[in-house]
Amino acid sequence: MRTSKWNITGALAILAFISAADAQTVRPALDSIEAHLAAGKNAAGGRDDTPDFYGLVTAICVAPLNAPPRPDAPAPTMNPNQASTYLGPKKAFDDLYWMGTPSRSTWALTTSDGIILYDTQGVYDAEAVIVGGLKKFGLDAAKVKYVIVSHAHQNEVGGAKLMQERYGAHIVMGAGDWDMVDQSVNGFPKGKPKRDIVATDGMKITLGGRTVTIYLTPGHTPGAISGIFQVHDHGKPLTVAYSGGTEFNFVNDVPHFDTYLASVRRFAAIAAAAGATIIMGNQSQFDSAAPRLRMLADRRPGEAHPLDVGAAAVARYFKIEDECAQAARLKLLAQQHDFTQPRR
Repeated sequence: MRTSKWNITGALAILAFISAADAQTVRPALDSIEAHLAAGKNAAGGRDDTPDFYGLVTAICVAPLNAPPRPDAPAPTMNPNQASTYLGPKKAFDDLYWMGTPSRSTWALTTSDGIILYDTQGVYDAEAVIVGGLKKFGLDAAKVKYVIVSHAHQNEVGGAKLMQERYGAHIVMGAGDWDMVDQSVNGFPKGKPKRDIVATDGMKITLGGRTVTIYLTPGHTPGAISGIFQVHDHGKPLTVAYSGGTEFNFVNDVPHFDTYLASVRRFAAIAAAAGATIIMGNQSQFDSAAPRLRMLADRRPGEAHPLDVGAAAVARYFKIEDECAQAARLKLLAQQHDFTQPRR
């Protein structure tokens, strides 16, 4: 069978066209800033084409912070419109309650012997959000036996002194973050909590038959801690992975990003091994706690709980952190390289 000159010429023309199109579609190298950012952003995709973690991508892939708060930063001030930012507290599960704002979360895990509280809002919000929120559910703040502080930034540790001093709750925090509290000059206008329980890796906080297992996950802060615990949805046990810190508002250098990445990868593996299908934290805009909990009122029989996103989605949450941290790390390396190159 003969192959005509036209067919050969036509085939070559098509190949040339394809090659030109490929040349115009520049694909980033696998280990490049652009590739890692794209991978992080793509990991946000969720059900029904609605991103599960849009806020997380925005915060660490699109417009990340790049410096820690100063120990002598100005003292927090009361927001004159703070009441307008409060949201009604929600009963999230049979034994877990949410209290907070569109951006901040406090969680109360109830047990037969009292309450384990996770994170405490800002100093001027704790009274209304936590004490007032518990009261709306008929719960007594005096029943809070343990307060786990994921990290010692103002909007997580602000109510620790209130819970410790007024209600006698034990405060659990990483060693490095207790040091941050000690070093803070203006961050505690109503006084600092007294150093109490120093978290250790694998520590179990047990109350009334319920246990939160704590893991040291430094990076976001030196003493950031994450946790694994169970909740119940109409009696069905579900496992929660509580992420202790997310944004890049720490010293931005390669060693700090190495620490951050090691913690993300380790806790991602811990969450997967535990079978976690729920991701939670202290910032509602990252796990979409506030809007998801509003969906509970319209939940139909048999539907999954809005916060029960599944193990694959939990893994995607950590992938966003991992990929966008790698991108930030590569930017730092590129800047170092440019700085060390001799000028011509």
